[in-house]
Amino acid sequence: MLHSDPLGTLAPSAPSNHPTMQQEPDMKAVAHNVTRLPNNPTAAGLTMTLGILFNVVALIILAKAYNRFRRRSKATFLLFASSLVATDLAGHVITGALVLSRYSAGNYSTADAATNLQRDPGDPDASCLFLGGCMVFFGLCPLFLGCAMAAERCLGITKPLLHARLVTTARTKVALTMIWLMALCVALMPYFHLGVYTDQYPGTWCFIRVMEDTELTDLAFAVLFSGLALSSLASAFVCNTISGITLIRARLKKKSCTQRCSARSHDTEMVVQLVGIMVTSCICWSPLLIFGLMSAIQSYSDSLGSDRQTYRQLMITGVRMATCNQILDPWVYILLRRAILRKIYRITKKQASLKGSMFRSLRGDVGSFQSSDKNKVTKI
Repeated sequence: MLHSDPLGTLAPSAPSNHPTMQQEPDMKAVAHNVTRLPNNPTAAGLTMTLGILFNVVALIILAKAYNRFRRRSKATFLLFASSLVATDLAGHVITGALVLSRYSAGNYSTADAATNLQRDPGDPDASCLFLGGCMVFFGLCPLFLGCAMAAERCLGITKPLLHARLVTTARTKVALTMIWLMALCVALMPYFHLGVYTDQYPGTWCFIRVMEDTELTDLAFAVLFSGLALSSLASAFVCNTISGITLIRARLKKKSCTQRCSARSHDTEMVVQLVGIMVTSCICWSPLLIFGLMSAIQSYSDSLGSDRQTYRQLMITGVRMATCNQILDPWVYILLRRAILRKIYRITKKQASLKGSMFRSLRGDVGSFQSSDKNKVTKI
């Protein structure tokens, strides 16, 4: 009799006096149930292709912009943004290739599925360890980079002189290296027995052990991962809010200076892009971070019970949304550029002026109609 049921497909088996004879039919039943899991890599391959295409286009746009603004304050922002897109691209290719290999290999069909279900969750294979580490590393890096970009812009807008003195290209590269190393240290914790990466439902991806036999180290690892990610999002929100309020106040003062107006225009473009990055990250990553933390807490306290399958579905929904972040991030730079924003502003302004002229003409017609009525009454 199997003692673990990570996919929730097994039914209780009747007791038997011959456990060896009973175990084989149970494993066949598991394999039969697992074959119903999705093993068609077409959708995953299409998503991976679109993500690579969008990230490459955004990287080309950012590289051209960086060469144009190499000696300006925007160069630091563009260096951060290029690193973010390059990280998204690498994460999309590496994790996508690993997931596709799992789909294509069919490791979770036929008799191998029963073996995987029986395997000790604390002893995953090398590919699962690598995929879980990539999920954590490429999950934290974009959130850390988005937070660093928001903090850099907040300093540049609120304290431009201090920003010019402290922020240099060399220091920016050091900061990028530190961010990548920090995310790598967190991702490597299970290799030092501080948490475990295990197969996740439906068996096509690996992540922190948050569902089956969660231990204190797994809970601590899940809290660390979710805490760092959510703290990065919260810090980015605070910095972007301060930057936005500062720009609005400067706009209201209307100081007429061509150089200052040009600088504010660049700052507005960068803040709009940062807000786009922040909103996209919040929408895409919050479900996985919250559901993973909830699953770890419930599993550690042995209170999942009948909600186990619900949490499995929530986790797979969360990881799908997190994957969308690597596809949507490039569109922030493709669509929220100053040239595009100007076109949108002009179109909106034309539409508003057209509606205003139509409203004024309509009001004039109504006024002339009322005056003609008054004249007729006077004559009578």
